[in-house]
Amino acid sequence: MTYDYIIVGAGSAGCVLANRLSANPQHRVLLLEAGGSDWHPFIHMPAGLAKLVGKKGVNWDYSTEPEPHLDGRRLWWPRGKVLGGSSSINAMCYIRGDARDYDEWAQLAGDSNWNWNGVLPYFRRSEGNERGNDALHGGEGPLAVSNLRHRNPLSQAAIDAAGSLGYPLSNDFNGTTQSGFGFYQVTQKNGARCSTAQGYLRPARSRVNLQVVTRAVAERVLITQGRAVGVEYRRNGKLHRAEGGQILLSGGALNSPQLLMLSGIGPAEQLRKHDIRVAVDNASVGANLQDHLDICSLTRCKQPITYDKTNDVAIALEFLFRRSGIGTSNIAEAGGFVRSRFAPDERCDLQFHFVPALLDDHGRNRLPGFGYTLHACALRPRSRGHLALRSADPTQKVLIHANYLSDAEGFDLRMLIEAARLSREILQQPAFAPYRGEEIFPGANVVDDTALAAFIQRKAESIYHPVGTCRMGNDDAAVVDSELRVRGVDALRVVDASVMPVLPGGNTNAPTIMIAERASDLLLNASAAVMARAS
Repeated sequence: MTYDYIIVGAGSAGCVLANRLSANPQHRVLLLEAGGSDWHPFIHMPAGLAKLVGKKGVNWDYSTEPEPHLDGRRLWWPRGKVLGGSSSINAMCYIRGDARDYDEWAQLAGDSNWNWNGVLPYFRRSEGNERGNDALHGGEGPLAVSNLRHRNPLSQAAIDAAGSLGYPLSNDFNGTTQSGFGFYQVTQKNGARCSTAQGYLRPARSRVNLQVVTRAVAERVLITQGRAVGVEYRRNGKLHRAEGGQILLSGGALNSPQLLMLSGIGPAEQLRKHDIRVAVDNASVGANLQDHLDICSLTRCKQPITYDKTNDVAIALEFLFRRSGIGTSNIAEAGGFVRSRFAPDERCDLQFHFVPALLDDHGRNRLPGFGYTLHACALRPRSRGHLALRSADPTQKVLIHANYLSDAEGFDLRMLIEAARLSREILQQPAFAPYRGEEIFPGANVVDDTALAAFIQRKAESIYHPVGTCRMGNDDAAVVDSELRVRGVDALRVVDASVMPVLPGGNTNAPTIMIAERASDLLLNASAAVMARAS
């Protein structure tokens, strides 16, 4: 069967495309997903994200190569391998970033349509905020956004502690200013997770012109005379071929560049090394890798009110029957944005997430007792990494060289040292006095910059925001142009976080959804233009 659109990847972007493109019953749409259905109850109960850590069936379970500036450690990179992608396993924080982030995108892309005024309508169109419509928010979009139903008292203490240091308090990080501390709004509806699989794909599944195929691993894009004409994918051990008028890659910052390289689009020398025929020589495919590196400060709690030891059965029952209680928590309930003394411009350059539990090594290392954790990450790292093929075998995971803390000026390390210092300062405020026990990390003896740097190199981890590996731009080296078309191949686009030229100042899920909303308009407008010419 021939489709009008073939979408590879049913994640944060792919589900949006599937909904918007199939809304016209004349468009035949195929959505391929390497993972399975989002049936698991831990996906839908927000606090279940803590239980998803070890569920490899919904997670690609990536790790970086040994990081030379992080004591040679391999850092864990969980990415969603399920309908909804990472929006089905993330902490649901709804953050867009600073408006000036998109003005920077527009400059780098050479297209004013990516500036704040250009992207705001797509943020608003996607958003179904319980606060309703206003100049900055949408109230009727498919992506439900709401206030948390359950808030741990320690999360309020974190906000109060930041306030006592003079940081402003915020009730909307996506409002007129990002700066301040407060509770995060989350992508939830009636207390349950609203992934793009739930918000966008589920309402569209009944459409006869939309076919969704799970457990389908794309192996290569089929290219004929410089045009993408289809996709080969393997399912249940059998190789399938699907042909389409437009091929849309939405596999994310790791899988989309990998599929391009497997299809002959990438650094020629690397492709030839794996006996892959070169269709387009572009050294930028897989390059420009960026991520938010995060450092956690942990403190023991003198009161047993944390999420370290809970009655899971009681929590599940309360969530199931009342949609209330701890089960509705995203765990990272509170946080904030700060402009540090190192900020090169007026934008905030540090972000904090507070967790009322002891969180070490992504929660995989369970520490005894009760405690709380303050995450801090630098929002605009200068270090850049890259991806490389492990082999020409599509089932082999791509090699991830994140190259954290590698910038020549040492700026990124200096930023994380500052983040650790500010975290400690917040946790030492009087608001935490009734709860505060001993400091676990960094530890009482870790005081000067040298000791803090060693702590960061030993303990820093990803906060799950990889972007940039198929960056858009108006230069010949860019992977895609400002309309997300792959340079050198017709009818092929990349629509996901990999096209971001630089990281936005915050969590990346909402911006990825925005990109897909805008891409759907680009595609539909192009289709309408073709139909008009034909008539």
